[in-house]
Amino acid sequence: LPSEKQMEVVRRVAHMEQINPDVVSDIEASLESRMTSLLSRHSEKAGGVPMVAQILNVTDRTTNKVILEKLEEEDGELAEEIKRLMFVFDDLMKLDNRAIQALLKEVDNAQWAMALKGASETIRDKVLGNLSQRAADLLREEMEFLGPVKLSDVEAMQQQIVDVVRRLEDSGEIEVASGDGDQMIA
Repeated sequence: LPSEKQMEVVRRVAHMEQINPDVVSDIEASLESRMTSLLSRHSEKAGGVPMVAQILNVTDRTTNKVILEKLEEEDGELAEEIKRLMFVFDDLMKLDNRAIQALLKEVDNAQWAMALKGASETIRDKVLGNLSQRAADLLREEMEFLGPVKLSDVEAMQQQIVDVVRRLEDSGEIEVASGDGDQMIA
């Protein structure tokens, strides 16, 4: 789509509440094939900020950046809400080891301990696997020392780490897998 149309589509989808399933089918057919799995044919609700975040997650980085920059100019609050949904803590699995190591340098152990309390075993393993044995043991110990914690505290800390990921990505220090199918060859 031309850039002026992209903004209009993003704005309209973000503010959408209910939509006719036939309209969803027409829209779905016009999107690139890699996006078709995002829309559920059985759901009458197909819109809103989460849908925009999902669509932008599978667009190429350049298009994604242009859309978000324009949206930021027009509606900063909406742009921020979309950005927060685009990369979530569970998406740490998409980061390569080099990116995780860069993230480990930026986030202190107390923050990691809190965030990992509510994380899946695979995410814990990914983070701990990028630490030395001694550092991993210290982080495990700190997690145990915390004892029971409020889910809201865990989620807030996870969001802070996601914000660090976004900052590192914006500065070019790390790259987040875009979902556009590009693969790296070592």
